[in-house]
Amino acid sequence: MTNDNKKQLRKKGKLKTHVTFLEMYHLPLRHIPVPTKPTIALIRAENIPSRFYRYIYEMVGKQHHWEERRNLIDAKLYALVNHENTEISILYADGCPAGFFELNTENHPESIEILYFGLGKDYQGLGLGKWFAYAAISAAWAHKPEKITIQTNTLDHPAALQLYQRLGFSPVATADVEIEEWK
Repeated sequence: MTNDNKKQLRKKGKLKTHVTFLEMYHLPLRHIPVPTKPTIALIRAENIPSRFYRYIYEMVGKQHHWEERRNLIDAKLYALVNHENTEISILYADGCPAGFFELNTENHPESIEILYFGLGKDYQGLGLGKWFAYAAISAAWAHKPEKITIQTNTLDHPAALQLYQRLGFSPVATADVEIEEWK
């Protein structure tokens, strides 16, 4: 979506977006090789301080107007991100936080949801996205669910929907929603 289109959709701090819900029933057969540059590490995070989660959430989500967790009080946020049904992995590039994904395992074994996934703006366009998405998918399939789910919308990275479909997700529903703009 172009900036002009985004401006046209703004109304009193609200943005209209088209959400696509996707599902996957089998781990993709093809393996995505680990990028060689920048130097990367993917680390599962535990006992995440609220301030660090807010940092990584804003780094990835502000440009896409993520809203669900941005105004939570610290105690509630800490409880959510450190809950037994939450699994968060942080991608580091050359030693710096570059992105994260978050799995929601609450509906296991029926499904695992990739609740959040993304790279910070400084780490987009470096060839990390496809491998990182595959890493999130592989982490979800490690739980052996019947399916994995993810959603994206027109405020996310313009290539997100296409990437998810190339990796094996199929759209199952759509919805038009309004969200609060993240200024």
